[in-house]
Amino acid sequence: MFTGIIEAVGTVRSATYCQGDLRLHINSGQLDLSDVKLGDSIATNGICLTVVALPGDGYIADVSIETLEHSTLGTLASGALVNLEKALTPTTRLGGHLVSGHVDGVGGVTAIEPSARSTRYWIEAPLALARYIAHKGSITVDGVSLTVNSVEGTKFALNIVPHTQEMTTITSWQVGTKVNLEVDQIARYLERLLDPELKESQQSKQSKLTSSFLAEHGFLR
Repeated sequence: MFTGIIEAVGTVRSATYCQGDLRLHINSGQLDLSDVKLGDSIATNGICLTVVALPGDGYIADVSIETLEHSTLGTLASGALVNLEKALTPTTRLGGHLVSGHVDGVGGVTAIEPSARSTRYWIEAPLALARYIAHKGSITVDGVSLTVNSVEGTKFALNIVPHTQEMTTITSWQVGTKVNLEVDQIARYLERLLDPELKESQQSKQSKLTSSFLAEHGFLR
């Protein structure tokens, strides 16, 4: 679990395909790895990756075919910059929102507009994800916890303050840049709970042990 507050920007040292999936070697830059051990998780551009090796200058992680199909990791080349965040601990400040690191899909930057000292980025989400994106709601873009400032159909706007641009890879975004999207977990679970098919299934499985049933079979007088 993560917060979406980026701790450092790293650099891809190598991206090597091996038997269909990908092995990434990430130079972790200013990210402190002194408390990281094999098997720990590090969000890389918003994707929860498991550390399989610690070569000294960063970490190595394997990326499955499933992850490659639903994210931008497969497009990363040597020298690419990535947002990094270590998994949160019980004492971590939750400065962003709860982020799982399980990317839902890929969006694209469609417009970049100046907005006083901030910059407004418009991003188009896949149609299947648009229903989860709400005005003033939270969304994770390339691992960064951000507030949705406007929504127009499948497009949404983000106002990025200078500090966030300086501390992340957002400053490198251009029109056409592809980004990883993770929608708010509450929205996903709420939809599941309200799914009419699921409710019907649950109702059909409800216990038939009623007071009438008990009386009919001699358990109540």
